[in-house]
Amino acid sequence: MNINKIILASVSYLVLTLAIAYPWHMIWFHDLYAGMGAYTRPEPSVPLGMLAMITQGIVIAYLYPYYYKGGNPIIQGIKFSLIMGVVVYSVMGFAMAAKIDINPISTFLFYSVIFQLIQFVLTGAVLGLIYGKIKQPT
Repeated sequence: MNINKIILASVSYLVLTLAIAYPWHMIWFHDLYAGMGAYTRPEPSVPLGMLAMITQGIVIAYLYPYYYKGGNPIIQGIKFSLIMGVVVYSVMGFAMAAKIDINPISTFLFYSVIFQLIQFVLTGAVLGLIYGKIKQPT
């Protein structure tokens, strides 16, 4: 276990996710989400959001070496990250829509899946670069 890679991958996940999530949820689509009823707090709890991202980043960074067995590091990082993204989406998309009166649900799920595809492709590519070995031409 390489603790430096876990730290680097966790921090990169946090920074990249925050860089995508803040403008997506708080600027570009804030009014859409609010109008659907997806936001029930007048102001978001930033510390809880950060804790969620830190937890996700650490878990993904810790588990990835068990998955990666070689191959193109960027592609493998994206594949693994998308697998983890499905787990996260089950909570962020389906479970949230099941617990909160969000309407229309299809619009919420669509925007959520687009956001998480962008998030996990980007963070997965960086994850792969951090852990992967790129073969040098001979």
